Amino acid sequence: MEHKLDKLNENISDIKTLIDTFNKTLENIEHRLSRLEQMDSIEHRVEVNQIDLSDIKESLQRIEDVQGNVVKHLEENLGNGEEIKHINRRLDSHLIKLAKAEEEIIILRNR
Repeated sequence: MEHKLDKLNENISDIKTLIDTFNKTLENIEHRLSRLEQMDSIEHRVEVNQIDLSDIKESLQRIEDVQGNVVKHLEENLGNGEEIKHINRRLDSHLIKLAKAEEEIIILRNR
């Protein structure tokens, strides 16, 4: 009888050891899965940003192409590139004035 009781105690301790080992393994797997989820999240953000950047790049190229065609067309029709250059200079000066005004507004808001 005592022999059976000792054997039963041994089996119980073996089961406890197996459960502890299983729990450690499970914790390790959970940790690895959480790291994998973080990597997936980072990769997803990178993929989304790459798509956004490529879309923006394509749009900018199309805009540049259209602007180049418009400038060519204007130069051909007007025959006077100086007038276009003058208009571009005026537009640039207006953009600079707008940028300065925006900068002053931001400074005033921060005060």
